[in-house]
Amino acid sequence: MIQFPDIQPYIVKFSIGNFPLEIRYYGLLYLISFALGYIFVRKNLHHRGIVLSKEKYSDLIFYIILGVILGGRVGYMLFYALPEFLGNPLKLFYVHEGGMSFHGGLLGVIIAGYIFARREKISFLGGADVVMPWAALGLGLGRLGNFINAELYGSPTDLPWGVVFPGEVVARHPSQLYEMLFEGILMFIILQYMVKHTKKEGLIFWAFFILYGIARFLIEFVRLPDNIESLYPNGLLYGFIPLSQGQFLSALMIIAGIIGTIIIYRKAK
Repeated sequence: MIQFPDIQPYIVKFSIGNFPLEIRYYGLLYLISFALGYIFVRKNLHHRGIVLSKEKYSDLIFYIILGVILGGRVGYMLFYALPEFLGNPLKLFYVHEGGMSFHGGLLGVIIAGYIFARREKISFLGGADVVMPWAALGLGLGRLGNFINAELYGSPTDLPWGVVFPGEVVARHPSQLYEMLFEGILMFIILQYMVKHTKKEGLIFWAFFILYGIARFLIEFVRLPDNIESLYPNGLLYGFIPLSQGQFLSALMIIAGIIGTIIIYRKAK
């Protein structure tokens, strides 16, 4: 087993008056992913024949960032904390308590990207294709941030790479690193290859749904489910589904990805 490295989740701590503030690695990794996305997406656009001025390209990145942040937060409240949100809608703004949902962030990006594509009269699927490798890269960096925060870890294991996280006495699956590898690095390599060698619009977009859905669904077997009692009455999701919330949402992604891919190939014929 491996002892969790002696690293704090924050880079620096300070306070303004009585209000404590922290600059965390998690937030820094988000900023790095946005910067890398600005570089990668611009280089990928020409593979879909999309030409944007510097100003409009900056607008696109802004739309995507806004979709990630708003969608991630709203998605968390709807998918994982709905009773608390309905009881106090202002909980949406309690960002200091944490809580971001990948599935919500994905929906946010799709909505923001669709609005931008309609406004600029460009192909939504063509634009989405070139964004997907960056989404995978950003997701991988986010999971690294989860590891540094010592959160979202997995179930106990006796495997040699099991990690003893702070506050724990047994080694656990470093599920954050599994996700960083399969949902981040590996997906980035596959999707970026597809950007350069696949011409069918939308194929990469739906491939992201399928690949992420499969990886997340399988990793959820060794990742501890969110400790939210309202989600799992009687030990089952919503009281009758024998899956975690992450598996349920990922299964929907896989189904959507397969349907979308079938539609693309039928149109091609």
